[in-house]
Amino acid sequence: MSDTTTDTTGRTRGYAKGRAKREEILQAAIVAFGEVGYHGASLREIAARVGISHPGLLHHFPTKAALLEAVLEHRDAVDFADFDTDVEQGRTMFEALVRLVQRNALRRPVVEVFTGLAAEATSTDHPAHAYFADRYPVTVARLRAELDRQADAGRLRAGVDPGVAARAIVALMDGLQVQWLYSLERPRAERVDMAGDLRAYLDLILVDPGV
Repeated sequence: MSDTTTDTTGRTRGYAKGRAKREEILQAAIVAFGEVGYHGASLREIAARVGISHPGLLHHFPTKAALLEAVLEHRDAVDFADFDTDVEQGRTMFEALVRLVQRNALRRPVVEVFTGLAAEATSTDHPAHAYFADRYPVTVARLRAELDRQADAGRLRAGVDPGVAARAIVALMDGLQVQWLYSLERPRAERVDMAGDLRAYLDLILVDPGV
């Protein structure tokens, strides 16, 4: 009986350590991909950043493409969880969107890796190409559906096309991230306010954006 307990406890601790190391690798990969891009990043360098061997990293992620996929899935899981929590707590979809942008302003490495990979992945042979090619239509469709609901409720300003506005919101958010990264070199008062600029656009297209 005691042997079984000891074995189970040992396995549990092993799994916990494995999950912690996997998370550490993901965070190191986010920084590395953000700094030099997917093609410029080396698995050996990422392994060195977390203090493990190259074979040790391959135990968790057998290929660089697998690590990239895990990084993108990790980012989405964090973002969607926070976004869905905001909506469940009674915030509007647009308020939740602004709060997402506010959180991103505190996560420079995440923004760097996303903007860098989005540009890199336009090439059809890039491992993240399918991810971004699928992600944009889904995101635009979700925003379009919400804007259609706003239009039906009389809260979309006259002359605003829901489809065009949905694409514009996505383009604005992505473009603001790039401008924000460049603005970090300037004094704080001159840096891009991503959340503030998004609010300003929502004020232009919605009668009552609730943000």
